[in-house]
Amino acid sequence: MSSLTLHKTCLKVQVLYERSIDIFGGMIWAKVLSMIFQSNATTWLGVAVDEVRHRYILDRGVFLRGETVRHYISCLGATHSALDELKSLSNNLVADPTLPFRRSCNGRFLFDFARREISRLEAQPFILSHDEDFVRFDSSSLREFDEISGDLQNNTAFQALLKLKLMIIQGVVTEPRKNLVESAHQSICTVFNLRTVTNSALLGQPALEGVHSDGVDHTMTTFLGSKNMTSDSAVTFIHDKREVNGTRWDSASSEHLLWKAQHRDFLDTLLIVDNERKHSLSPVYAVDEYEDATRDMLIFFTRKPTNSLHVTYPYDSRDAHKSMPLNLSIPLV
Repeated sequence: MSSLTLHKTCLKVQVLYERSIDIFGGMIWAKVLSMIFQSNATTWLGVAVDEVRHRYILDRGVFLRGETVRHYISCLGATHSALDELKSLSNNLVADPTLPFRRSCNGRFLFDFARREISRLEAQPFILSHDEDFVRFDSSSLREFDEISGDLQNNTAFQALLKLKLMIIQGVVTEPRKNLVESAHQSICTVFNLRTVTNSALLGQPALEGVHSDGVDHTMTTFLGSKNMTSDSAVTFIHDKREVNGTRWDSASSEHLLWKAQHRDFLDTLLIVDNERKHSLSPVYAVDEYEDATRDMLIFFTRKPTNSLHVTYPYDSRDAHKSMPLNLSIPLV
C-alpha cells in the first residue's frame, strides 16, 4: 500500500472514530476504530517520515508545508483543540532579556534516541558565542529567559512537534561541531517560543545578527501565526558556509545563496543541518504602519551534549525539571 493510500485511509478512519465517539461515547465500536486508526496512522507516518528524512539528508535542509505537518503531528497525538490553542499561546509571552522588539520564553528537553523518549530538563542560562557563528551585540552573554509554562508543554500539538523532530533527525549524520560529545546517544533540544513585533518605534528583526548559524546540529522553525504582517516579510535565506557571519540579509553574496523559504501558513516548518549551512532573515514589515505587526514562532535547537571546553558546558545540565516534569515516548514506526 502506498503512503498516499495509507494517508487517505488514516483520515477516513479518524473521521469515523471521532463520529463514533460523538454517537456512542465510550462503547466498544469507538475503541475498535481507535485501534484501527492508530495502526494505519503509525504505518503511514513511518513511510512519510522516512521520505522526509531522505530529503533532509540529501539537501541538508527541508521545508514542510503546514498542512503536511498537521497530518504528521495528528498521527502523533495532536488534538484539534490543542492545534487551535497553539495559535494563541504566544499572547502570554513576556519581554525578551536583550531584544526590545521580541517577546520570548524557552525550555530545555532531552532527546534520548536509544530509549526513544523525550523529557523536560531543568532551566539553565542560554549562551551563544562568536565561535558558534553567532555575531551580535549580546554574543557570549548569559541570557535568562522566562520558562516555557505548562500551557505550552502540555499542549499535545507541541509535544507532537517534539516527537516529529526527533523522528526526522534520528540517525542523520552531520558535520561535528567543536566540543560536543559526538558519541552520546542523547541530544539537548532548547525550544524558544518567540513573538517578533514591529511598530512605529521598532523594526522587528527575526535575525538581527544577520547571517549566522545557531551553534547546534539541527535547527527546526515552526510558524504559529502573524498579524498585520506584509506578504514579503520574514523570508529565510539559506547560505553556504562561506558567507561571512554578521552580513545583513540583503547584503549577502548571491554566489553563496543556496535557497530560500518563507513561513506563511500555520505549522509551516523548516529544518536545517545547522553546522553545514548558515541562514539569515528579512524583517517583519507592517501592512498598517499604525498598528503592531507580529510574527509568532517555535524554534527547536538540537545538539549533542557539550564537553568541558565548550562555553555552554557549565549550563548544560541533564537533570530533570523538578516542578514541570515531562516524559514522552516515541512510537516505533
